[in-house]
Amino acid sequence: MTSDTGREAAPGNPSTEAEDLLVHIAAADRGGLGERMGMEWMEVTPQRVVARIPVHGNTQPFGLLHGGASAVLAESVGSVLANLNAGPGRFAVGVELSCAHHRSARDGFVTAVATPVSVGRSLVTSDIAVSDDGGRRICSARLTCFLRDAEGAGSAGTGPTARDS
Repeated sequence: MTSDTGREAAPGNPSTEAEDLLVHIAAADRGGLGERMGMEWMEVTPQRVVARIPVHGNTQPFGLLHGGASAVLAESVGSVLANLNAGPGRFAVGVELSCAHHRSARDGFVTAVATPVSVGRSLVTSDIAVSDDGGRRICSARLTCFLRDAEGAGSAGTGPTARDS
């Protein structure tokens, strides 16, 4: 397998697989909300997913980070974490997101770190901490995702189908 960087991926090499997954996620988000928000994927494993967005361009009318931007960032990292834990032939769909906003930011970046709280057969719940560049928590979020079988489960199904819309 060759990544978008043109280098040959070593099968079973966790660092190469993680890099390839980062490239895949960034490519899949082209033209999507994450790209419009300037989302950068930094770490992607079944135990921890990290991404960040710039505050600039993601503010409300008073120049503060928009709470909805924190929620989008939190749901994005939590959703990727749930999908990494879904298992073969399965995918995750968000069913509940809760966010508590503790403070705001006016500049720099905010970074979200998602870790699993519970990984079961039908649900994955993630804890997400969104922090500013100084390490101060901006938002605490929790995302619960329902795990579904992909169409033709057991095959190489990797995501939702048109019927899931």
